[in-house]
Amino acid sequence: MRALTDGWLMAGRNMRHVVRAPEEIILYFTLPIMFVLVFGYVFGSGMTVPGQGSYREFLLPGVFVMTMLYGLGATASAIAVDAGRGVVDRFRSLPMARSALLSGRAGADLVRACLEMTTLVVCGLLVGWQWREGIGPALAAVALILLLRVAMTWVGILFGLLVPNPDTVAVVVFPLAFPLTALSNVFVAPELMPDWLGAIAAWNPLSATVAAARDLFGNPGLGGDSWPARHALELAIAWPLALIAVAAPAAVRSYRRLGR
Repeated sequence: MRALTDGWLMAGRNMRHVVRAPEEIILYFTLPIMFVLVFGYVFGSGMTVPGQGSYREFLLPGVFVMTMLYGLGATASAIAVDAGRGVVDRFRSLPMARSALLSGRAGADLVRACLEMTTLVVCGLLVGWQWREGIGPALAAVALILLLRVAMTWVGILFGLLVPNPDTVAVVVFPLAFPLTALSNVFVAPELMPDWLGAIAAWNPLSATVAAARDLFGNPGLGGDSWPARHALELAIAWPLALIAVAAPAAVRSYRRLGR
């Protein structure tokens, strides 16, 4: 109970930092809007999904997932700032749960992700995207996307602890996130790629979440006969849980070493 209470207090501290920095609020909401408008209109107006029509509806679930992925950069930078300024050492001197700093950051980022997801859905509806399978499957798709965001949050926390320099973190995160997005089904179905590249894209953790979200939203998706395509829903749950199982304990160990 103490760990939960302290984690909640730390989450509130992180959210207050955002409220006191208007430029961060603008960035939080501008980036998702920009992704939807740029990719929705630039790509969506000039391409189609073979045999299924609207590329914009094919694309938007991928943009939702891509936005969640790039959020790990903000997580890593925030943790790196705390580590670099000695905040970790100051909190260790207080009578609080050792896990509170990390769980508070994860909780604050989940709140941010919910706000971003709301913005993405509203913008998607404005550009012509819609869900077609009812509110229940749509909420399930949003839950899968947020589950991936939780996994990316813990990966970002780990990066921030391993590279406790905000400038260096920004340089490291983007070169890792961009190929992960490009080698997935966010923009192009793996079935339309060369065989070897399509196999890599099919097994990408992002591809599982995007494919499952498209199916639950009722949006176009080529699918395919590969094993990952036929088990997208199971992989959309398994991949994030596996990432959390690896990144969260590693982040805790790095956090303990940081304070020594």
